[in-house]
Amino acid sequence: MAKQVDLIDDPGIAQSAWQRQLDHAAQFNDPGTFTALIGFEWTMSGTFEEPGNLHRVVIFRDDEDKAGQVIPFSLFDSDDVEDLWAYMQAYEDDTGGDVLAIPHNGNLSNGRMFSLMRQNGEPIDADYAATRQRWEPVVETTQTKGDSETHPFLSPDDEFADYGIWDKADLGGVAIKTPEMLPYEYTRSALQIGLQVEQDIGMNPFKYGMIGASDSHTGLSTTREENFFGKTNYTEPAPDRWDHAIIEALLGDDELTTYQYEILASGLAGVWAHENTRAALFDAIERREVYATTGNRMTVRFFGGWEYEPNDANRPDVVEIGYHKGVPMGGDLPEAPESAEAPVFMVGALKDAWSGNLDRIQIVKGWVDATGERQERIYDVAVSDGRTINDDGRATEPVGTTVDETAATWINSIGAPELRAVWTDPDFDPMQPAVYYARVLEIPTPTWMAYDEARYGITMGAEGILRSHQERAYTSPIWYTPR
Repeated sequence: MAKQVDLIDDPGIAQSAWQRQLDHAAQFNDPGTFTALIGFEWTMSGTFEEPGNLHRVVIFRDDEDKAGQVIPFSLFDSDDVEDLWAYMQAYEDDTGGDVLAIPHNGNLSNGRMFSLMRQNGEPIDADYAATRQRWEPVVETTQTKGDSETHPFLSPDDEFADYGIWDKADLGGVAIKTPEMLPYEYTRSALQIGLQVEQDIGMNPFKYGMIGASDSHTGLSTTREENFFGKTNYTEPAPDRWDHAIIEALLGDDELTTYQYEILASGLAGVWAHENTRAALFDAIERREVYATTGNRMTVRFFGGWEYEPNDANRPDVVEIGYHKGVPMGGDLPEAPESAEAPVFMVGALKDAWSGNLDRIQIVKGWVDATGERQERIYDVAVSDGRTINDDGRATEPVGTTVDETAATWINSIGAPELRAVWTDPDFDPMQPAVYYARVLEIPTPTWMAYDEARYGITMGAEGILRSHQERAYTSPIWYTPR
């Protein structure tokens, strides 16, 4: 009797599936109009003994002539991300092409996504940090399976931190989440930890730009709340979809199962590229000139330097000024001139034409203090509706709301269509490494759950369902390193 071959080990099966994806990407790629990037996902979700999501999305800069010379690297090849990076290095060496990887859902990694230990059990070193920074320039900070900017436990002074939190367990619902895991799961704390690590070993492994993504398995780009088609085909709009399990706990503990009503209609990546082509988009992602939104299409710019003037943000040539006097989101502050006392940041945001007005723009600062401890602080730098900003850098009052949650309606009678600001760090210490990014908040608008209740005439029977929220955007950071 002939030996039975496990088809999962048949390279011909993988090659044919990969070729189908290459053909689809070639068919729909229309440079200048619609870019279809070639890529795949490496889905390492841990084991029952050591659970935790470590997924990476791998994206090629190249066309099918180069990307077709390999087949995707999978969990069956290796469960160690360093082997994925080696695969990527070999691809570039053999083809002359370019490739990068994007970690996602750090919030479901049970403290493993930004761990200080390698998967082989050894502590990270400078070579590891340099390799990680080389292959992973950006991180997905918001998506359907939860928002990964920060957590209330990590940012107790941030009233906007409790947004889209998934903190029951790992991706598969195998092991319950514990507080000590949280710093190594969220982007804000990872950026600060990266500063600490750089002081110790001379290289920052977590020097990430920020993007959003849907992680939708429907093939539809429906990240708007009123048009949200769910993560999977069995959670498309229906009166009972809210109570469908998205990921059932693998060990049967229902308290660790996640449900449709817990997911977000998130997210999108904003990319500042010179043109809509594979090469230009890839290059912009690689230099971290990108930002994340929770599903809307806000336009956001963020620059850092030493010599911006208060009126620069309102000039018609503001973008040219941004590049001429400093660096864009994703960059490192240049060396300060002798006359400079603190870095100056210029930020602007324009509302999504079909979404809520803007509530405020904030700058989130993280730094390492003189004792080596990581710190953070939030500054409101532009607010709508004539509100003022206190001496402590925070708005005097919230923006309010116009949402009728029962009817799932709202109006843009509050907030602003556009906000801009030039802000100087009032607490700058030139001896302390720091990282800055902008967060833009909309006024409250209905969630997809409120739209479903109004559309189907139902009431969702679970606790904690949000029927309104404040959509947001996160820019890639700008770093300051003492010289």
